[in-house]
Amino acid sequence: MRTPVEPLLIAVASFGIVVQATAQERLSFRVGSLEAQAGEVVSGFIEIPPGVDDGTSIPISIVHGSRPGPVLAAIAGVHGYEYPPITALQRIRQELDPTELAGTLILVHIANMPSFLGRTIYYSPVDGKNLNRVYPGRADGTVSERIAHAITTEVIERADVIIDMHCGDGNEALRPYAYWMLSGDPELDARTREIVVAFGLDHIVIDRDRPRDAGASLYTSNTALTRGKPGFTTETGRLGSNEEHWVDMAERGVWNVLRHLDMIEGEVTLPGPIVWLDEYEVVRSPVTGIFQAAVLDGYVIAEGGLLGTLVDFFGEQIQEVRAPFAGVVNYVVATPPVSEGEPVAMVSRIARR
Repeated sequence: MRTPVEPLLIAVASFGIVVQATAQERLSFRVGSLEAQAGEVVSGFIEIPPGVDDGTSIPISIVHGSRPGPVLAAIAGVHGYEYPPITALQRIRQELDPTELAGTLILVHIANMPSFLGRTIYYSPVDGKNLNRVYPGRADGTVSERIAHAITTEVIERADVIIDMHCGDGNEALRPYAYWMLSGDPELDARTREIVVAFGLDHIVIDRDRPRDAGASLYTSNTALTRGKPGFTTETGRLGSNEEHWVDMAERGVWNVLRHLDMIEGEVTLPGPIVWLDEYEVVRSPVTGIFQAAVLDGYVIAEGGLLGTLVDFFGEQIQEVRAPFAGVVNYVVATPPVSEGEPVAMVSRIARR
């Protein structure tokens, strides 16, 4: 059931028709070598063969409904140290009855297996690349690029709506929020906004600066947008924790989107008023050293307010890190090590209507 949103950017009524046209009734649905019949759940792997470096595999599930409807893809584990979305999708696989589903749900349980098994933040231990910066990938590239290529061709291009599910990485204390990324297409942006709201997080960052070149989309959800499909990113957790609270938040969001798209019955549950955030900035460390945070995630901070202090490996102060403008601290690095050029905090302005 669709959620009410403000008239400013109501999704066009034709959205349901468009989705139905692209998700015609199918007796079976295939992703990679996996094929699910109507009313069936199938799990297995997309294999990434060795190339210029080691190969890997991507565990996925296809929940193919017994009735026609849209194709929703939920992708977890793009960063392997971000656990709550991974657990949430495992639960949804167990709980969702395909005979009661309209359409198809593709669950990418762990997009970045090298990072997951290696317990690494941001970067693959194989090629040193950030999977969420190499889309749409390359079939003949390094392992992160080959993963991105497989997800682009086998998942994103087969889906109608894409959720890229993240949380605070192993070093990030993060207050939950979602990104509503603008594509430049007002109709697509309105449809995407409606689905982002339906996910049910009470802080939403408006992102106006993602690349618009489909051949250099960089980010998972942006790859969907550059192909004319609603895609958005969620952040539900902090510091590599897999606590129940964060898992529930991620799981509830996917159930909400399924209801919003009329893939299952039920009402969308929203948290209340939304704080819209705009003009964000990721504050990066100018040096390699140790960061001592002075704020917590979710803090409101003044322009020039102290985010934290950088010290060297002997504890001597190098410099203070201050907020570039007044706003909300989306996340702050809450573990000591930082490398030059890496994030120490993200700050967003509260949007004015």
